[in-house]
Amino acid sequence: MTRRPWMIVPALGAATAFGGAPVAQRDSLPGLVSAGEYAEARPGAFRRPLPQTGGVYSAGPFPLATPGLAPSDGRELVQSFCSTCHSLRYITMQPPLPPAQWEATVKKMIDVHGAEIPQPIAWRIIAYLQANYGGR
Repeated sequence: MTRRPWMIVPALGAATAFGGAPVAQRDSLPGLVSAGEYAEARPGAFRRPLPQTGGVYSAGPFPLATPGLAPSDGRELVQSFCSTCHSLRYITMQPPLPPAQWEATVKKMIDVHGAEIPQPIAWRIIAYLQANYGGR
């Protein structure tokens, strides 16, 4: 191993920048009992009351099932080609888009994201999206 004296200079400069003493990490944090556990009343902690039962707000279970696509000609093509890259939920959650926007979106999926969709099938997918999820 060769010695590199030029590496000692930055280390000495860093030590003098912090008061001349070597920089070390603190061994403990205020209120830390052990890794991942803090004391009951750690400094700076805010104490909040527990939520009361019978609250105004509630949340139902997260829907795990993907909403079905509209039954129409081209649905199977959309399911088979589009779901290889993303969930079909991305289609159903879109606001009604103008026909030109659906065409641009499918073109972007092919050109930018690399979706391998043959052009005749891409036109049928675009027609399906425009007919079932298009705006006026």
